[in-house]
Amino acid sequence: MNTTTPTTSTTPTPPTPRSTRRWAALAVLALAQFLVVLDASIVNIALPVIGEHLDMDTTTLAWVITAYVLPFGGLLLLGGRLADRYGHRRLFLIGTAGFVAASAMAGLSVTSGMLLGARALQGASAALLAPAALALVTHLFPLAKDRVKALGIWGAVAGIGSAAGVLLGGILTATLGWEAVFFVNVPVGAVVLIAIPMLVTRDLPAARTRLDYAGAATVTGSLVSFVGALSSAERLGFLHPLTLGLFVAAVVLGAAFIVIQRRTEQPLVPLGVFRNRNLSIGNVVVLLVGAGMVALFFALSVYLQAVLHYDALTAGLSQLPLAGALVLVAGVVPSIVARIGTKTTLIASLLVLAGGLVWLSMSPADAGFVADILGPSLLIGIGIGGALVTATQVSVDGVDGGESGLAGGLVNTSQQIGGALGIAVLSSIAAARTGALEAAGASTGVAMTAGFSLVFLGAAGLTVLGALTATLLRTSTGDTSPATATVQTGQVQQV
Repeated sequence: MNTTTPTTSTTPTPPTPRSTRRWAALAVLALAQFLVVLDASIVNIALPVIGEHLDMDTTTLAWVITAYVLPFGGLLLLGGRLADRYGHRRLFLIGTAGFVAASAMAGLSVTSGMLLGARALQGASAALLAPAALALVTHLFPLAKDRVKALGIWGAVAGIGSAAGVLLGGILTATLGWEAVFFVNVPVGAVVLIAIPMLVTRDLPAARTRLDYAGAATVTGSLVSFVGALSSAERLGFLHPLTLGLFVAAVVLGAAFIVIQRRTEQPLVPLGVFRNRNLSIGNVVVLLVGAGMVALFFALSVYLQAVLHYDALTAGLSQLPLAGALVLVAGVVPSIVARIGTKTTLIASLLVLAGGLVWLSMSPADAGFVADILGPSLLIGIGIGGALVTATQVSVDGVDGGESGLAGGLVNTSQQIGGALGIAVLSSIAAARTGALEAAGASTGVAMTAGFSLVFLGAAGLTVLGALTATLLRTSTGDTSPATATVQTGQVQQV
């Protein structure tokens, strides 16, 4: 037994129920999370049409994505801490309201500047919404058995949101116009805003602590600089002066943040939280899975349309088997965890995912859906379904109520940083491979297929690295109550 003395009572206090209809509350929270994840990808299909209507060139169109990702990834830790400070339900509702308003503004945009401003507000609002939502889930389901089931639904929703972006983006753009990819958030968000106050109790008064403004400024600047550097690398290359400058800024601000956290009495991110090995390793795995998953969905959608000549709707429909497998597996993960434990489930899921990615990398330039795409898609869906649920579970393992917003912010930050890293690195490798083959005289289809093959293999490599990292987990989680491993005022108590 390894313990450190906590500053609070060692007798666990029974958690106060936040809802008498917690499964209904979970469904509404998951719906909001679905919108956040969906919005990172649904816009991709609509970009060409947006460019025509708002007179935006290719470089400016890239900022329609970047303007959302930068504040979202950069403000997540601050959003999580604000939720712990001012109340999880309160910050969730504020974030959702901002997201709905920004979505309406985006759909009404008549200039590129208006659209980019709306996208930035969407990202900032999502940074408040996402960690607060995950914190509420941990409060609604304090017992590990129920929490695994809840996170199974949560993980399925996150995976479906990523996979559904192409499908819904194509349908909405083709039938209702590009504005619909933003307007769709408004009625759904309104339902969330009405339902949550009826399903989740008000936040209890939190201990009044000073907000670490210096820490908030440096970590936000570091994360924004890092995500911006990765976005710049994707478009301009890793050696471009802008990319290098942003990387340097990210490192300098990150170092300053660590110094500030060590010296501040009430830090934004108590460094002691990382003594929880499962939390730390879980976030690394989430980062690696996020890197591979975002690169996968980007490359797969382009491969289906640019190489196999699927239209947008067909490309979206072709990902339904993947999404279906993901949902089914996420639903049975709790029973699997009960039999073999979280650690084994996580490693097995990651290896299945890696196997599907390697299989997909063998698809030729004239691939048939049934012969070449369906099989690996099913394996990928199975792997993502199991990995997302269990990785999220270990990432919030042993975190008490006062740090749950922070834990949610860390999980979402890891996934966003991983996604930005994966798309920047793997797409650059793919572009170099494609360019080299085209210069050597290969056809465009063959050259692009070879490039995408490297993306899928790279994603498989990241997934295997995630499986190796998961072997370092201290114990198989999911069989204990959160009271057995808590983080209290920055100190870890593990029994």
